Amino acid sequence: MKNLVYFDLETQKSADDVGGWSNIRDMKMSIGVTYSTKRGGYKIYGEKNVHDLIEELLKADLVIGFNNLRFDYEVLHGYTVMDLTQTPTLDLLIELQKTLNHRLSLDSIAVSTLGVEKTAEGLQAIEWFRQGKLLEIAEYCCYDVKITRLVHEYGSAHKQLFYQNRFGNRVTVPISW
Repeated sequence: MKNLVYFDLETQKSADDVGGWSNIRDMKMSIGVTYSTKRGGYKIYGEKNVHDLIEELLKADLVIGFNNLRFDYEVLHGYTVMDLTQTPTLDLLIELQKTLNHRLSLDSIAVSTLGVEKTAEGLQAIEWFRQGKLLEIAEYCCYDVKITRLVHEYGSAHKQLFYQNRFGNRVTVPISW
């Protein structure tokens, strides 16, 4: 059985805090979460365990995330010399962008495809970090990983996902993963 590892992380700082999007590595991880199909469950990592998270990602048969190549891996590159982009990875955002020629949010896909929505957003998680509310961040991040997994599984099974376009119409996106 292949070990698919679904992954997401939240940061301690925003792009504005670190001088812009060219400094993603400086945002630092607050909480990272994985769901491993081999383990059959979630694992939550704090910053002090970031190297264990990186090790799990490197050992995965496939890492699946949403914007993980451009964002999450770049945050982790602040902690390792390993090039995580060389890890077998399926970035759902990039795959959808190839088909649509524009970006979609995970929330827009989850709402139209599964009828579920995210519980918060990244800037809220940064505020929670500043308030020391790591449990809230972990819960939010676990839910994002679950949504990513459900979207991936739906796309794999049905070879399509849905989103709402700017006119409010539900649009089908063909999936090839």
